[in-house]
Formats: sequence, C-alpha cells, structure tokens
Amino acid sequence: MAEAKPHLNLAFIGHVDHGKSTTVGRLMFETGAVDPHVIDEYKKEAATKGKSTFEFAWVMDSLKEERERGVTIDIAHQRFDTDKYYFTVVDCPGHRDFIKNMITGASQADAAVLVVAAPDGVMAQTKEHVFLSRTLGVGQLIIAVNKMDATEPQYSEKRFNEVKEEVGKLLKMVGYKVEEIPFIPISAFNGDNLLKPSANTPWYKGPSIIEALNNLKMPVKPTTLPLRVPVQDVYTISGVGTVPVGRVETGVMKKGDKIIFEPADVTGEVKSIEMHHEEVPEAFPGDNIGWNVRGIGKNDIRRGDVCGHVEKPPTVAKEFTAQIVVLQHPSAISAGYTPVFHCHTSQIACTITEIKAKLDPRTGSVKEQNPAFIKAGDAAIITVRPSKPMVIEKVKEIPQLGRFAIRDMGQTIAAGMCQNVTPR
Repeated sequence: MAEAKPHLNLAFIGHVDHGKSTTVGRLMFETGAVDPHVIDEYKKEAATKGKSTFEFAWVMDSLKEERERGVTIDIAHQRFDTDKYYFTVVDCPGHRDFIKNMITGASQADAAVLVVAAPDGVMAQTKEHVFLSRTLGVGQLIIAVNKMDATEPQYSEKRFNEVKEEVGKLLKMVGYKVEEIPFIPISAFNGDNLLKPSANTPWYKGPSIIEALNNLKMPVKPTTLPLRVPVQDVYTISGVGTVPVGRVETGVMKKGDKIIFEPADVTGEVKSIEMHHEEVPEAFPGDNIGWNVRGIGKNDIRRGDVCGHVEKPPTVAKEFTAQIVVLQHPSAISAGYTPVFHCHTSQIACTITEIKAKLDPRTGSVKEQNPAFIKAGDAAIITVRPSKPMVIEKVKEIPQLGRFAIRDMGQTIAAGMCQNVTPR
C-alpha cells in the first residue's frame, strides 16, 4: 500500500460572494476530486436556470444542501489531493457556521486561503475572517486575489497590486508576516493560476494556488503538552459502559491511563480507545475518538467537560483575564455584560467583570486604562467570571484550549484568548 500522504485542514475564508465556493469547486475539479461529467451536469443545470457561471460553486453548494438535508456525503467531496498533501476543506462556505466552528475548534484549520475579489478589495467579512484566523491561531495563509478576469482592464496588474497593498495592511495590523504570505492573482471561474501559471498574467512570477498549497508546512502535533480532550458527547453502550467522544487537542492518551474530567471532578481509567470503529492502543492530537472509561457513570460527565491525566488535570477557572477583539456589537460593551462564551466544546454564560485596558489592535499596546466601554473594532484586556465552573487554559501554555468566542443575540460578538487563570 502506498504511504498515506500527510493531511492538512484547509479553510477558505473571505467575504461572501468573493468566490470561495467557485475557488473550492474549481480546485476539486482541477485536482480530479470531482468528475468532469458531474461538472457538465451542473453546467447544463446552471444554464437552464440562467446562472451559467455558477457550475463550480454548485459543486460545493449542492454538497452543502445535501449536508443540510442530513445526507451523509462521501468524504471525497470535501477532500482533494495535491502530489504532496491531502486536504480536507473545513466548512465551506457558510459564514456564520464557519465562524462558530472555527471558534469551537470543531474544524481547526492548519492553513487558510483568503479569497478577495479584485474588483471589490477588502470588505467587512474579509476583515472579520482575518481577525478571527489570527486570534484562532491559523498560522499559514495564502491570499487568492480572485475575479482578475473582471478587473478594468482585464487581468490588471495595477489593480492586483492595489488589492495586495490593501490586504497586506490588514494582515500586518493583526500581526501576520506579510513577506511570508503568497498573493496570487486568479480567476477561479476560468482556472487562471490555480494549477499552473496563466498566460493571462504574464507579469505574475509567483506560485500557482496548488504550488502554494504544496509549499505549506505541516504543523507540529502538540504531543508533548498535557493531555486535553474536550467531551463532545457521552454515550452509554450496553455491555461496554460509559463512552465519551471527542477530539484529542493536545497530549497522548493510552489504554490504562488514569484520567480526570473537569469541572465534573471525576476520575477513572481508560479501558479502551476507538477510532473509526477500530480499537487503537493510543490516541494523538487531531484524532477523533471514543474512549471507554472504567469507574464513571453516564451522568457523571457531559459535553463541555475536558479530560486530562490525573497528574496534570485541566484548569478550572473561577475567573480569568483575556485579550479580546470585538467584531460586532449593536451598542457598547461595559462591565456587567453577560454573554455566552464558547470555548472548546463548552458554552457558558460569563460576566465581564472589568475592562482593564483598551488596546491598539495593530500593535497590542495600551491605548486607555479602565475604559468605561468598548465597541466594535476595539481590542481589550478584560476580567471574566464564569457563571459556573469552566475549563480554560492560558493560551501561552495550551493554545488549543485558550481560545474562545463570545456570542450573543445569534452572532459572534468577539473572539479572544485567555491570558491568566485564577483556578477555583
């Protein structure tokens, strides 16, 4: 059997209508993940509906519809291969779901392709997604400047450079190293610079999208950090016992390990570990597992609890300080505000007890001590008191469990990172 290729999770981000679906659909087509005859079918269907440029987007959208109808789709539809890696596309392309899932870690992306339409340049969601990617620890970016066929004049180098400049400023502002990030002029619809250099952009000398994807680095798995497995669900299986399910974020779990769940404060022993319906002796970061625990009943633990080793248990916060970026809020946020914090798999109402400082989002330096309020676009240091015990770690120690989103009124208000914890 051929050796398995290394695997990366890839997010496609950017403003609605900038061509994320078309870019993904086209990449899947170009790399052979989607059959040409499927595209032909979509082409015909799209033409009859008067949407003749949408066939690639339809590849993704029809899948999205299938997903929403609960039809399970073969994973191939969300994966494509280059000669070096195989990629799983996380969360195409629903904006709200993307943010929610990015934040709860349901689909932590190893890298992201930011799609920016050349005629429009930076828009509201472009900013929001860049802020989030940074706060959520997406280290590697590729910028696809799309719709180059729609610039004035077509494939305008001048317009490409303007957009590059504008996006570059935004990336610098949140702390990305712009010189390390490829900016690629593309037309997803026509396939320019996706697989190979395009004759339409003779002025562009950089990599194609596929080459840039091959140039990504594999993230180092955090196996040396303490074990942390946020619980997604708990099952009772007759004849087996209590089986929590979750994704290993950090550390390694082995059969026979003595483990503890926090904040439930119950301990047990790992009887067995299952992955893809097969028993495995140990589990590593990124593995989605079910693990059978001796000594724990179904009602002892629940979603949002975090499993760790007894000698290095998960940290339960009585209160914590955090740095946040406010993405949107209809009015202003002041001390006493109690929205819901989404951290790993937990969702807990928390009160912002104090706004310690307002920061310059570009540099992180303090702009104002103890401001009365903060609003959209502000970055701040806050003190937070959870309404009930919750597990959260310092982002410097265990980044995977140090990030969170703040949601209220059906939207993501802010994204943040935990800096310090007062344990209960």
